[in-house]
Amino acid sequence: MSLFIAVMECRVLSIQSHVVRGYVGNKSATFPLQVLGFEVDSINSVQFSNHTGYAHWKGQVLTAEELNELYEGIKLNKVNRYNYILTGYSRDTSFLEMVVDIIQELKKANPSLVYVCDPVMGDHGSMYVPEYLLPVYRDKVVPLADILTPNQFEAELLTGRKITTEEDAVEVMDLLHKMGPETVVLTSTDLPSKRGDQFLVALGSQNIVKADGTKTSQKICMDIPKVDAVFVGTGDLFAAMLLAWTHHHPKDLKAACEKTVSVMHHVIKRTMTYANEMAGPGKRPSPAQLELRMVQSKADIEKPAVVVEAQVLQKYSR
Repeated sequence: MSLFIAVMECRVLSIQSHVVRGYVGNKSATFPLQVLGFEVDSINSVQFSNHTGYAHWKGQVLTAEELNELYEGIKLNKVNRYNYILTGYSRDTSFLEMVVDIIQELKKANPSLVYVCDPVMGDHGSMYVPEYLLPVYRDKVVPLADILTPNQFEAELLTGRKITTEEDAVEVMDLLHKMGPETVVLTSTDLPSKRGDQFLVALGSQNIVKADGTKTSQKICMDIPKVDAVFVGTGDLFAAMLLAWTHHHPKDLKAACEKTVSVMHHVIKRTMTYANEMAGPGKRPSPAQLELRMVQSKADIEKPAVVVEAQVLQKYSR
């Protein structure tokens, strides 16, 4: 009961994109967090009709001035105290720098605030945000982050180091730790899985300060089953679930990641089953059919059956 009450008192400020139809950004993060008992205040960095994987989309983009105006309204009413901040996709320097200012102010108001940052910049060797955002992320955003969830390409961009082996990945995570975050999860890598080509390798690292002041670290590795489809909003769901499960397991990255990835597995599996049924035999599902089956996965979000186990990398943990 005490754990449930503690979660109910947790308030998250989530600054991400919003879509009218489907699940991406705040639409991917808010419902799952609310299901797990978190209060979520959402600021929508963009409001689009749907995600940009469709043939058409329309909508508006929030400016830095408009973001500041929304935050000022919250501050004037003295309701700007948060336990967590969650941020995702941004493609404007002034907007991102305004986010930095807000985080700094909120951390002063509550020094125990936890900032969860998904540094969305690109994937598979190419950036899909302007290159001038990289130094803002590297020099201003990442040093404020407590939990960081880059993919391999983003981790390489932030550190200037390539990842070709498990040792490289561990070194890159340690470099990211030195930049600020206590918890780093590489959500996907190109490293080969020992279990074969049908698995994707993710890695995580957490630095923990024990009660006696000494420091320990835990490094983990996960083999995640691949799915032959392109989903949108899964990264946003991952970051939100990592926020929730690290709250429940603050000093056990293994348990937090197992529950996070297992939620992802259940949601994606349900989505894929539905999409294939809707598309019909031999046809590839459309973007609309591949929208995450979030509401239908409520029970799995609340109590995920662990289907992906993380391995502790003993030689790197201490």
